Amino acid sequence: MRNRLILPLIIALLAVPVGFAYVHWSKGGPGTGLYSRHWSPDPVQGYWDPDNFYQSTKIVEGVFKAELCIQCHEGITPGIVADWRASRHAQSEETVTCNACHGNNHQQLRMPTPDVCGSCHEKQHGEFLDEARYGFPSHVLAMDRAVDAKHFVDKPKAEVQSCVQCHSVATKCDSCHTRHRFDAAEARRPEACITCHSGPPHPDDETYFASAHGKLYLAEGNGWDWSKPLTKGNYKAPTCAYCHMDGGRHQVAHKSLWKFGLREVNPHTSKNQLLRKEWIKLCSDCHDEEKAGQWLTELDQERKQAWKKLYAAEDVLKDLRSDNLLHPAAGERPPYPMDWLDSLWPRERIGFFEGQASVFYNVSAIERDYFEMWYFDNLGAYKSAAHGHSTGVKEGHRKMEASLDRIETQADALRDLVEAEQEAKITPEGSGDLWMKGAYTDYNREHN
Repeated sequence: MRNRLILPLIIALLAVPVGFAYVHWSKGGPGTGLYSRHWSPDPVQGYWDPDNFYQSTKIVEGVFKAELCIQCHEGITPGIVADWRASRHAQSEETVTCNACHGNNHQQLRMPTPDVCGSCHEKQHGEFLDEARYGFPSHVLAMDRAVDAKHFVDKPKAEVQSCVQCHSVATKCDSCHTRHRFDAAEARRPEACITCHSGPPHPDDETYFASAHGKLYLAEGNGWDWSKPLTKGNYKAPTCAYCHMDGGRHQVAHKSLWKFGLREVNPHTSKNQLLRKEWIKLCSDCHDEEKAGQWLTELDQERKQAWKKLYAAEDVLKDLRSDNLLHPAAGERPPYPMDWLDSLWPRERIGFFEGQASVFYNVSAIERDYFEMWYFDNLGAYKSAAHGHSTGVKEGHRKMEASLDRIETQADALRDLVEAEQEAKITPEGSGDLWMKGAYTDYNREHN
């Protein structure tokens, strides 16, 4: 028995360092992330991820004092200088000039990253980094989330660059604080957040502005004093930052109850109960505690209804997969990007825990319907419930029910078709390589 255990133990011990070595090797390419050897950056990546890709211009040579930087840029980029002069950097007792953020050697200039900003703003930077312990979704891990995704390598650069534009919140601070003013008053307004938090996958803008809070902001917000801290009594209605960055805390992942609405969680764990107390305390700045608790209960109920519908749709798809009724089947469509296992064992991916390939590659129509139900209709309902937009909750669930009905109807049609073919003794031909080729797919293979 002992001898039988020795070999598996040795293999396991060797696998660990080999695994670490492989990950280290895979990150050694011209890109970044787990698939860095399979993609190279476009020039704009230098602005989305400056620490890794920014290259200073070589046109201007020399080491300059701040006064010369200001004098030159007043002529070529006067808006930047005007914003800087209006900032606290320029108006504080110890003036923070160009050199502190960009360096002084013009051929070795840097674009400021959170680490650069953190050299002075240590508290905010520390809170920002602390988000990592909560996992995804979080701002600090947003870039990793993008470049470590298999489809990031395989999709056209124009598409993934549009993703990274928002995911760059992890690698630079001007996603929230516009350069060169970096005014906290700007970052406190909802517009600072909805630049990214908008659209079908995360309709925070639509649901917030449709809520009582958002309507009050739209009606009166331009007259509020945004220089005031995010504390009780300073604002007539809460904004994104007031609720998610209470007190100005640069940590937005610590109170996530439902993980962005994409995962089912147990609302009764001790951790979740503690988070609820924090939310109730925050809502009690303006509302009764009992009412705040009731809203959270309603959010839980909405999520239970949503996942009941989603699981019903998943069951339909899994039954079709078991009976080989999904067409084109996984083996008849391009394998999932960068996935060697998918090449060896093609398998339709259904539901959150199996992966959402439906958004990234060729799938059957019924699978795509499920994806849109899960990623668009479901999140519309969740965000509406979280932001107090009751009409949006009803509309989101109406769309989910319509999607579920469409999926069930398509499933019945597929089964009826197969039954009719069997009765007529018709053997359907495979689709061959019909789905394996095409301008989109072929171009991607050559232009990673």
